[in-house]
Amino acid sequence: MTKRIFIITSLLFASIFTAQAQEISEHAIGLRLSESNGFWAEATYQARLSPETRAELNLGVQGRNSFNAVKLTGIYQWVFNIDGGLNWYVGPGIGGGLVDYDNDLDNRDDLGTFGFVTGDVGIEFNFDFPLLISLDFRPEIYFDDYTNDDIIFNLGLSARYKF
Repeated sequence: MTKRIFIITSLLFASIFTAQAQEISEHAIGLRLSESNGFWAEATYQARLSPETRAELNLGVQGRNSFNAVKLTGIYQWVFNIDGGLNWYVGPGIGGGLVDYDNDLDNRDDLGTFGFVTGDVGIEFNFDFPLLISLDFRPEIYFDDYTNDDIIFNLGLSARYKF
């Protein structure tokens, strides 16, 4: 079992470092809509770091009957070309935020913080005009009382303007 895990991990890292070069936009800005413990709307920004890597920052808001939340997520991504404008990407990330609970029992608001680590895997299409569409999956591991679950599975759809 340990030998299999080692071989799979080695192959994954080998594929990361032998990827084909592709054109990553210098900058991209847009909107990411996601579902994870409720609906999130996030402003998203990507910046190219090298021909194969980029950084992504997301600032999201969520409103529910019992609370409002805001979160900031930072992700480092390796980007791999599949064919033409079609790419896939993977990378680690970290984030945190604030949550404002509306506690009707004692008529006061409670403000809390939360933190999490995440990973990201997704697929994107770069159009010939300045549009980038992507679908990604981000499991998030939380370190707080924001959610009843320690792990939340975040699925998001993004549209970005490339410049």
